[in-house]
Amino acid sequence: MKYLNSVITGTGSYIPEVRVSNKEFAQHIFFNKDETAIETLVEEVIRKFKDITGIEERRYATDDLSTSDLATRAAEMAIADAGIDRETIDQIIIANNFGDVIKDTIQTDVLPSLASRVKQKLGIENPYCIPYDIVFGCPGWVQGMIQADSFIKSGLAKKCLVIGAETLSRVIDKHDRDCMIFADGAGATIVEGIEGNEPKGILSSSMMSHTAKEASYLYLGKSYAPDADPRVRYIKMEGRKIYEYSLTNVPTAMKIALDKSGIPAEQIKKIIIHQANEKMDEAILMRFMRLCKLQKPMSEIMPMSIQELGNSSVATVPTLYDMILKGEVKGHEIHKNDIILFASVGAGMNINAIVYKQ
Repeated sequence: MKYLNSVITGTGSYIPEVRVSNKEFAQHIFFNKDETAIETLVEEVIRKFKDITGIEERRYATDDLSTSDLATRAAEMAIADAGIDRETIDQIIIANNFGDVIKDTIQTDVLPSLASRVKQKLGIENPYCIPYDIVFGCPGWVQGMIQADSFIKSGLAKKCLVIGAETLSRVIDKHDRDCMIFADGAGATIVEGIEGNEPKGILSSSMMSHTAKEASYLYLGKSYAPDADPRVRYIKMEGRKIYEYSLTNVPTAMKIALDKSGIPAEQIKKIIIHQANEKMDEAILMRFMRLCKLQKPMSEIMPMSIQELGNSSVATVPTLYDMILKGEVKGHEIHKNDIILFASVGAGMNINAIVYKQ
């Protein structure tokens, strides 16, 4: 029996050059949501932030680069890694939330789509290479992978370029403590339909969406500074609500994907989860492991990059995956036939997961 498998044949990532450590926020003046000043010393705010999120530094894009530039650089690496002719790519799927945002502006730009811009920057002339964006919150890259898998297995595509890219540093409110979470980056994968004698690549997936109260957990809102222009809006979030929502729902979505694959939990080698918040990711994993009766050291099964790279939204999962494959994450390796569980949660609120056989 032959299987048509959706297999990742190439990966690439672009980690911006500018390092921003926690201490560089010491000059910021932070306000609460009600515009009252935070009286706690900034140094104490930063220390508590590090204890909760695990973030010590993050990366920002240089002034001359936009999100589509980051995406293009990651794509070039993935194409080279896969060793394919770029003219044979059937779809370019780019997960992002804000399009291109020029430095020192706050206006998002998605006309044309980032995928169209990346196709142009890659020099692809094939008119049957279809570029489009996904706006799905932080789980956008995982959702792009699920879409690529669907197109491949339906026979409508053979090769897809799936990218997650963001420059969140351009849409943060410097007077909001949460601004310290966000970062920039891009990760890309080439996904190809390859026939084989056994299932490989994407084995199963699951998706969830809750939009009753949850749709407003991440939103665009006015700066917390009292004298700020109310017409200019920045990324905002209800951190406690997101934490509770994620703990309640993400482990369930992960288990659904695993159950659909038929793979025993003990065979999972790595869980690559959206780098949202160190404590939250650890709590999600603990609850998932209890659900599945999985007993493995957390440090062995869940690699992390948030400490050095921060939260780059749609870019965290593909970037971390590429870094592991390239031997850039200490203590973590991925080998042929390893079972990997990808999972993410974010604005929407949306959740998804993929079980993947390397």
